[in-house]
Amino acid sequence: MAPEALDNPFWSSLRTRHRDIALVADDVARYPADHAPFLGVASAEADVGDALAALVADDETVYLLGVPPRLPAGWHFEAFRPLAQMTCESPLAVAPGPEVVQLREAQRADAIALTALVYPHYFRARTMELGRYYGIYQDGRLAAMAGERLGSFETREISAICTHPDFTGRGYARRLTAILANDNLERGCVPFLHVSYENPRALELYAKLGFRHRADIGFWSLRRL
Repeated sequence: MAPEALDNPFWSSLRTRHRDIALVADDVARYPADHAPFLGVASAEADVGDALAALVADDETVYLLGVPPRLPAGWHFEAFRPLAQMTCESPLAVAPGPEVVQLREAQRADAIALTALVYPHYFRARTMELGRYYGIYQDGRLAAMAGERLGSFETREISAICTHPDFTGRGYARRLTAILANDNLERGCVPFLHVSYENPRALELYAKLGFRHRADIGFWSLRRL
């Protein structure tokens, strides 16, 4: 696996696995706004002023991961605390539990409602088209979900791992994450995920599950003024 796939995950994903939907100008690529608010640059040294102007609307905020841009005037750039990037290289134990179903178009509204409640920041109307998403239903409601978002041909990011507050503590997120990670390992892809250090509970959960810290990865927002 080329380390660039994880060191510069937005750019890598947009130039490989998601190249068919990528909006590209020179050394900048981004997801359509209804898929994800993410943008990647080829390198920190690239001259990206004109490309950014072509791809980002006035007063729009996008997010970068791993590689920051070299910015001209007219942009607000904010650095957040780096995220923990964690990878999984060995099969994980899958706890017994309820049936896991793949979320399709008929379940899109349920997924959007759940993420709006507990994972509101980056999930968009068409995010589910970036990969496969799975969920657990209980009492007719989507109790938990997880899916694939970023990724190259050799990597897959597990994302939108969330549980409805009425169903926490039952191991649903752990079950979904392990199933997705194992399936990707069988397909020859390295599963990875990003975790905020402001969420120590999640860091502990993924470490106990079998994910290992690979690197701290820079995280920024960028807004056109």
